[in-house]
Amino acid sequence: MKGRLFISFAAIALAATSASAQGVDTQQCPPGNVGAALPDQTRATQDACQKAIDLFQYVAPQLGTAISGGNATLGQGGTLGGLGHFLIDVRVNAVQGSIPQIDQVTPSVQGAQSTQFETKDQFIPMPTADLALGIFKGLPLAITNVGGIDLLLSASYLPAFDASGVSVKVPDGSLKVGYGVRLGILQESLLTPGISVTYLRRDLPTVNITADNGSDTLAVNDLSLKTKAWRVVASKSLLLFGLAVGAGQDQYESSADVRASVAAQPPFTTTRTVAAPTNPISQKMTRTNYFADLSINLLILKLTGEIGQVSGGTVNTFNTFSGKQAADSRIYGSVGARFGF
Repeated sequence: MKGRLFISFAAIALAATSASAQGVDTQQCPPGNVGAALPDQTRATQDACQKAIDLFQYVAPQLGTAISGGNATLGQGGTLGGLGHFLIDVRVNAVQGSIPQIDQVTPSVQGAQSTQFETKDQFIPMPTADLALGIFKGLPLAITNVGGIDLLLSASYLPAFDASGVSVKVPDGSLKVGYGVRLGILQESLLTPGISVTYLRRDLPTVNITADNGSDTLAVNDLSLKTKAWRVVASKSLLLFGLAVGAGQDQYESSADVRASVAAQPPFTTTRTVAAPTNPISQKMTRTNYFADLSINLLILKLTGEIGQVSGGTVNTFNTFSGKQAADSRIYGSVGARFGF
C-alpha cells in the first residue's frame, strides 16, 4: 500500500507549467527540425515533454486540495477565548481524485501528438496536524465577544521512501510547518454561534523523486507546492454534537525541475535524455472551497468528520483525459480528533 502511494505520488509530480494555451508549449518543448526526413533529437522528445507538462497540470490541483483541506481547525468556528486556551487536532485529508495511467501511453518520436490518457479513480491522502493558540479574547458585546484573535500553526509530514523502483527524498526535512491567524466575528456562547475569518498557509516539504520503470528513469527535483487559504466559518456546539459550515478560497502554487531518460525507439538506437521541459516551471491556480463539519463531543476530545468541495479555475491541456478534467470540481473529506481547553 505504501509503495503504491508513492508510485502515484511520483506520477503526480511529473512536471508543472503556467502555460494557458491549448496547443503545444513550444517554448518549453521546442519542435526541432520539422522538415527533416527523420526526426532529430529535439523533435523526438517534444511529445514526452508536452505529456509531462499536461500530466502535472491535470493532477497538481488535486494534490493542492489534499494539503489545504477545508476548515483551518476541524469543527471550530469561533475564536478560543484568549490567552491560556489552545486546541490541537490531528487529521487526514483525502481528495476523491483520479490518476492518469502513464504506463499505458508511449510518447511519439514524431513530435507532439495529442493522446487521451485513461484515468483511475483514487483517493489522494495527506496527514496534517494543527495547533490553535488563543491570543486575544476580544471585546465584550452583550453575551459574546467580538474581535478575538487566535494564532494558527499547521504541520505536514512526508517521510523519505525507497522501494518498488521509486525513491522519495526530502532534502530540507520531512516536516513542513504552516502558519495563519483567526479573527473572531463572534465568540461562541450558549446562545450565539462562533463565527470567524481565517487565513492559513499549508505547504508540502520540498521533494526529490526518482522513479525507474525498466530502462526509463524519471527525476523530479525541488518539487514545491504551497497553498494559501482564507475561510469564513460558523459553528455551534449542541451537547453531544457540534456543527460547522464554511466557505472560502484556495490558491495553489507549484514548481518543479524535471529530467528523464527514455529508452530508445526507432529511428534511435540508443537511450536519449529528455529535459522536459527545458526550464524549471510553475503553476498557479485559484479555487472556491465549501465544507461542512460534524463533531461528536466526548469527555476529553472531539471526533470530527468533514466533507467539502472545490471548484473553479482554468487548466487547458494539449493532451486529453478520460473522466473528470483538470479543472473540474473535486470532493474531499477529512477525519480527525481534536483536543483543547
